[in-house]
Amino acid sequence: MNVDVAKEESRRSSANSASGSMHTSDWVFSQDIPTDVTVHVRDVSFSLHKFPLVWRSGYIRKLIAKARDLGLSRIDLPDVPGGADAFELAAKFCYGINIDISAANVAALRCVGEYLEMSEKYCERNLIELTDAYINDIVPSSFSNSIIVLKNCENLIPTAEETNIVTRCVDAIASQVCREHLASNLSNSGPIDSSGSLSLESTHQKTSGDWWTDGLSTLRINFFERVFAAMRDRGLPKDILVNVIVYYAHRSLKGIIQKQRDTPLGQKRRQQDTALNHQQRILVETIVRLLPPDRNCVSVSFLFGMLRAAIYLDTTVACRLDLERRIGKQLEQATLDDLLIPSFSFTGDTVFDVDLVYRLLNNFMQLEDIHDYFLHPLSLNESDKVKNSPSQSAIIKVGTLVDCFLAEIAPDANLSLAKFISVAELLPDYARVVHDGIYRAIDIYVKAHPSLTELERKKLCSLLDCQKLSQAACTHATQNERLPVDTVVQVLYIEHARLRNGIQSASLYRDPWTSYHHETSNHLQLSQRVGIAPLSGPLSTLSPGVNVDYATIALQNRELKLEIARMQMHMCADLKNRYLIQDNATQKGAGIANKPSPKFKFLQSFTKKLSNLNPFQSSKDRDKNAYVQTTPNIKKANFMPTRRRRNSTS
Repeated sequence: MNVDVAKEESRRSSANSASGSMHTSDWVFSQDIPTDVTVHVRDVSFSLHKFPLVWRSGYIRKLIAKARDLGLSRIDLPDVPGGADAFELAAKFCYGINIDISAANVAALRCVGEYLEMSEKYCERNLIELTDAYINDIVPSSFSNSIIVLKNCENLIPTAEETNIVTRCVDAIASQVCREHLASNLSNSGPIDSSGSLSLESTHQKTSGDWWTDGLSTLRINFFERVFAAMRDRGLPKDILVNVIVYYAHRSLKGIIQKQRDTPLGQKRRQQDTALNHQQRILVETIVRLLPPDRNCVSVSFLFGMLRAAIYLDTTVACRLDLERRIGKQLEQATLDDLLIPSFSFTGDTVFDVDLVYRLLNNFMQLEDIHDYFLHPLSLNESDKVKNSPSQSAIIKVGTLVDCFLAEIAPDANLSLAKFISVAELLPDYARVVHDGIYRAIDIYVKAHPSLTELERKKLCSLLDCQKLSQAACTHATQNERLPVDTVVQVLYIEHARLRNGIQSASLYRDPWTSYHHETSNHLQLSQRVGIAPLSGPLSTLSPGVNVDYATIALQNRELKLEIARMQMHMCADLKNRYLIQDNATQKGAGIANKPSPKFKFLQSFTKKLSNLNPFQSSKDRDKNAYVQTTPNIKKANFMPTRRRRNSTS
């Protein structure tokens, strides 16, 4: 049994020797002298002579010197940097054969020379000296050569680090990028105008199509991090650095993002444990760590993409919390598709990750400028107002976004009422100018969850401010049978109040004097609330905490409104005068037309005298006739004397 094993080992050794002879027979010049040593590099054997190797390599010289008495004929080199190919080039160099040093093999030659100790201590112009001269003189002059050498160092660690090949390539790449950026800015700058400032003919921006950006995107993440740090230390602009990071992330994570979209939701966590390796997690964590801490340095869509990849790859909790904090700072820039991140849990929870959105909203609400602006809007100085001015529009945008998100997740049967209300209540009242969005989300949730009790419906509808509903939403709410009766009654009451206020406003509009006094009182109340001086006072009487520009605009606005009210008053007075003139003219014309003629006047006086001579008419009848005659517009039939009845004396 042992004999068979020995025969098999002998056969394998002879086969390896034959294979090694094939590697060396074409360049070993002393074929007539038999080889006296066999060098095994991993799975490849080389039949060589001791003298050329000892002449150039200090490592082999030491090995042979230690085993002189034993007659060393076999040398095992299992951990040679660069493998058999690099050792073959080094062996050729030991035999005096000219080898072509290039960017593709200089890193391997330098590392194998370091391993074999091929320095000037043992021979002049040895391999270490020649490769160092190439790395120091030739490689830094070309960006592409520097990238090639640095990429070849990926499989030569740690020897490449010990020989400073990586450091020299990183410095060369960073210097070349900075020079290229400076040269591009100078070439794109226009002449200096009379004011002394540069006028640019065309705006130059670093984009993903720059040739040096493409070269950096091919590096491994550990080398890319070192190049990025070197460029940052050399003062490369921050926007250029951010563009490089974003482009590198898109190139490196393209396959992961596509796999995440194509994989069914229930299989993502299981696939990640088997298919995704540790290097991909390190890549995402490193990219997040390299991002500048400034707000708006990258787009929020990029941050959401990194967050999806981090969740999919199951990175560290610190990495995901950092991304959530960054997104919270600029949440107003997000879209609905950004918030719809699938839930990766397998506990039968919601389809989308509602807890993640809750944490993002919590980070957004923790911004101090938003709370300071809305809690004390008129107590800030001018610089604070300028800094916090975007907060109002930002929180309103987030309020609209959250309402759309709630409407999107409302049909989910696994969405609990407590989680729905917690997300909706996280925003303050001033975040929603109109409550149509939250009303729509509530209506969808109530429709998708018919098992809600009346108490739960009331609790859900407590999120609504019916006074902020539009006319269309109020009309829909009054006819919505799914809402509690209390909510419908409240909407009806508000509609009635709106109608009453509309009628009062219409009456104020018809009476210009009342409208004028109403506007004046409103302006006085506004002046007292804001702290603006009266119209007759100078601007120096303003309170010190009020911005002068804002006060000036408010004064101009008030003067304009008062002037409009005065114009309306004068117009109404002119119209009233015109109407009075027309009425007087009409009455005069009517009086001339109804004036009696002389004949009619004579007959009237004659009849009056005859009636006075009537002996059978009493004094009361004369008074009545006189009253009828003096009031011609009243019919006499209404004042006819009653018939005198005879009263019986019997």
